Amino acid sequence: MQIKHSTVPGNGTLHHIVTRGGGRFGILVDAAQRRHFFVYDSADADEPSERFVLDPDEADQLADLLHHRSVEDRLTALERRLTDLTSTTK
Repeated sequence: MQIKHSTVPGNGTLHHIVTRGGGRFGILVDAAQRRHFFVYDSADADEPSERFVLDPDEADQLADLLHHRSVEDRLTALERRLTDLTSTTK
């Protein structure tokens, strides 16, 4: 996946993403931390074919879905690792 970042003055940070399969989308993070998604198709590389906005809590939920392991699984693994590290130093 290729990700390029640019600043849009007065609007926020725009992330342009191209997947291995050639899918293209963008995410604009505005001052209120909302995520504006732009999906591009191959017919028009400059104009998004779809647009939608996620509030911060919705973005968190989507991010959790996209992780290959849930937050709970990652936290449990981290707690186990921390326990292992602290028990070997005693």
